[in-house]
Amino acid sequence: MAVSGLCFACKPHFSLRPPLFHCFRKIRFSSVAAIETLDESVIQGAHFSPAKNVNGEGSKLSQWKKLNSQDLGISTSNISKPTRKVLNGLKTKGYEVYLVGGCVRDLILKRTPKDFDIITTAELREVVKAFSRCEIIGRRFPICHVHMDDTIVEVSSFSTSARNFGRGLTYEIEKPAGSDKKDFVRWRNCLQRDFTINGLMFDPFARIIYDYMGGIEDIKKAKVRTVIPASTSFQEDGARILRAIRIAARLGFSFSRETAHFVKNLSCLILRLDKSRLLMEMNYMMAYGSAEASLRLLWKFGLLELLLPIQAAYFVRTGFRRRDKRSNMLLSLFSKLDRLLAPNRPCYSSLWVGILAFHKALSNKPRDPLVVAAFSLAVHNGGDIPEAINIAKNINKSHDGSFHELSEPQNLENLTLVNEVMDLAASVKSTLSEMTDEHFVSQAMSAYPQAPFSDLVFECVTMGAEKGFVAKQGSRIDYELLALGSLRETRHTFARVVFDTVYPLDRT
Repeated sequence: MAVSGLCFACKPHFSLRPPLFHCFRKIRFSSVAAIETLDESVIQGAHFSPAKNVNGEGSKLSQWKKLNSQDLGISTSNISKPTRKVLNGLKTKGYEVYLVGGCVRDLILKRTPKDFDIITTAELREVVKAFSRCEIIGRRFPICHVHMDDTIVEVSSFSTSARNFGRGLTYEIEKPAGSDKKDFVRWRNCLQRDFTINGLMFDPFARIIYDYMGGIEDIKKAKVRTVIPASTSFQEDGARILRAIRIAARLGFSFSRETAHFVKNLSCLILRLDKSRLLMEMNYMMAYGSAEASLRLLWKFGLLELLLPIQAAYFVRTGFRRRDKRSNMLLSLFSKLDRLLAPNRPCYSSLWVGILAFHKALSNKPRDPLVVAAFSLAVHNGGDIPEAINIAKNINKSHDGSFHELSEPQNLENLTLVNEVMDLAASVKSTLSEMTDEHFVSQAMSAYPQAPFSDLVFECVTMGAEKGFVAKQGSRIDYELLALGSLRETRHTFARVVFDTVYPLDRT
C-alpha cells in the first residue's frame, strides 16, 4: 500500500535558518451577524441529571426519549452565528431543520463543538437555491457546503440518508414503539450514525432533543458504544475504529465491552482506508488537544504499531506496557502540547509531526539538557544559536531527570554547545526523512511479526525558505495563525512545548 498525496506537510530540510515548518492556507473561521429567530439569551436550565422526558417514557433503548433542551442547560447562544443563519434560512422557507451528531453531544456536555452539522427535510438542490453561495459535494454521500463569510456550514438531507438506508443490512432493525412518521424519518437517520452519543438530534426551534439510540444514557455513563453491533459497524467503515479512539480520548470516555473487544480485534481494518482519510483521522487525534490520550489508547488497543510504528517501537524498547499509567518523554511532550490546544484551537499537522521527529532524534542519541534548551530557543528565534546559548546558560531551574532521552548535564564550552545544537538539528532532519521512507518504516514494523503489514509514511512537501523571519514576541499564541501553519506561531509553540517538557514550570 504505497502512500501518495497525503495531506500532511512537514519539512525534510530541518535547519535553524530556513523555516522549520511548512506554511499553508485554509478557511478562516469568523462570525456573522446574529439572527433574530433563534434566541440569543442564555437559557438557565436545570443540571443534566434531572432532565425531563417530555414523553414520560422510560430510559430503555427501545423506549426512545424526547427531551427538553432547557432541562439539559443548552442555550442557542452556544450555536455559532453562521450555523444559526443557515438554520433560520431553511426554517423560514418551511423546511424542518435539526442539529445532529457530535455537536449535540458537545452542547450537552458544555463543550465547544468543533463544528455544527445540520440535517433538513429540504432536498439538496433546494438548499442550493436557498443560499447564494452553496454547492453540493460528494458522490456516494452528497451534502451541501453553505458559505457564510469565511465559514462553511455542512447541510445534509433526510432524503439522501433515506436512499442509503438498508443497503446490505445484516442485523435486525426494530422500529421504535410509539413513533409517528416524522419520528421514523429521524430514527432512520440516527440509526446510520456511528455511536449512540453521536445519534442525538436537536430541534433548536422547538428546543427538543430526540434520543432514539440511548445516547443520553451513554453520555451519563461516559461510554462510547456503537449504534449497531460493533463488529458490523467497524466492518462497514473501518474509520469508525479511529473515531472511537478519538472521541474516547477527547472526552475521557471508556468503551462499552463489545466496542472495546472489536476495536482491538478488528484493528487491521484501518489498513483498508484511503491514506488521505487515514491521516485526516490521525490529525484529528493529534492536533486538537487530546494527543496524549490518543497515543495511550492507540497503544492500549494495538493500533499504534500500524499508524506510528517508530513510536510503538519506542514504547516496546522502554518497557511501556499496554495499560501503563506511567508517563515518558514522548507522552510528556504531547501532554504539554495538549494544554495549549483545544477542539476550536487546533494546530497544523507540521507541528505534531515535528515533535515526533524531535523526540525520535533525542531517543536515538540522548543530549545534555542545555543543548536541548538552546536548540528549542534557536528554533524560536529563527536560528540565532549564540543568542540561544546565552539565554540557555542563564536557566536557573532544574531539568526533569526522569527522561532517558536527557543525559547528565556537563559544563560544555560555547563552541561545543554550538556543535551539539547543530548536530541535534541535523539528526531531526534525518529523522524527518526516515519518517517519509517506506523501507525505514517497514524496518520499524519488524518488531511486530504478528501485526499486519503497514507501510504508512508521512509524505513531506518541500517549500522554500521564508525570508526576513522575525521571532515572536510575548507568550500569547495566535491560534488562528497557528491553525494556518504560520511559521512564527509554529516555531514559538514547538519551542514552548520542548522547553516546558525539559524544564517543567513546577521545578526550581
